[in-house]
Amino acid sequence: MSSLESQNETYDMIILGAGPAGLTAAIYACRANLKTLVLESMLSGGEITATDQLDNYPGFPEGISGAEFGERLEKQAKRFGAELNFAAVEKVELEAEIKRVFTAQGEFHGRTVLIATGTAPRTLGVPGEEKLRGRGISFCATCDGPFFREKRVAVIGGGDSAVEEALYLTRFVDKIDLIHRRENLRAIPSLQEKMFSNPKIEFHKNCVVKEFGGEQKVEKIIVENLADSSIKELPADGAFLYVGRIPNVEFIEGIEKDAQGFIITNEEMETALPGVFAAGDIRRKYLRQVLTAAADGAIAAAMSIKYLS
Repeated sequence: MSSLESQNETYDMIILGAGPAGLTAAIYACRANLKTLVLESMLSGGEITATDQLDNYPGFPEGISGAEFGERLEKQAKRFGAELNFAAVEKVELEAEIKRVFTAQGEFHGRTVLIATGTAPRTLGVPGEEKLRGRGISFCATCDGPFFREKRVAVIGGGDSAVEEALYLTRFVDKIDLIHRRENLRAIPSLQEKMFSNPKIEFHKNCVVKEFGGEQKVEKIIVENLADSSIKELPADGAFLYVGRIPNVEFIEGIEKDAQGFIITNEEMETALPGVFAAGDIRRKYLRQVLTAAADGAIAAAMSIKYLS
């Protein structure tokens, strides 16, 4: 079906985002005979496609590459009848009974909308970062930590997430350099106490990363001390960045969000707008993982079915 033909239809469910949350929702919705459209601006699978190896998703004892996982999700959703359109969403109007979604390819109408656009990790913008992303630079210790057994890695950040993930990484690595741009950490005192008592973690305060070095993978990190402008080179096999995440909500208005911009839902994935749901990393939640995103998508589809009936 062409984009022009699909624009003339009203879908039961329009899903914004083809990551694990969005495609899981599409599978559940289509199996319930909901006419479903998935809109995605990048690749199916979302951010997980940048991960070399996904090892903590149930059912894959040998692991699976992020790219292949995304491809399988897309094939499964299409098998049950989901329509997939690669178009960037520019604007949405969600208050009326029939929701309107505007893209570069035209306007689409749906009785329900699921927002599953995910987040993007905040980056440092330094030389070598983009080149070595997925080649030692990671944003998820839970996903990639086991690949660095008996290695030396850096954790960049000073909040709860950075310290929690540094502590988690001590299960695998020999040494961790925790790099933070300020004098003091922002993590809660109990986490700081655990971190400072762990001999594997060395704290580099008042320091910023200037460059990631390496040809095929991370080999070193160039760090500047802001207190005295000195430069030092740290050997490293990997680097985990925890300087924040940016929810992809720039085109979404009229929905309640928290201070960081994450969409607020109840446990049924419902927003305050009738017929509008949110799932996956885009919503306010504790754990952002592929598994929890898929669960969110299943719940959102079930609630959409209930709403339409």
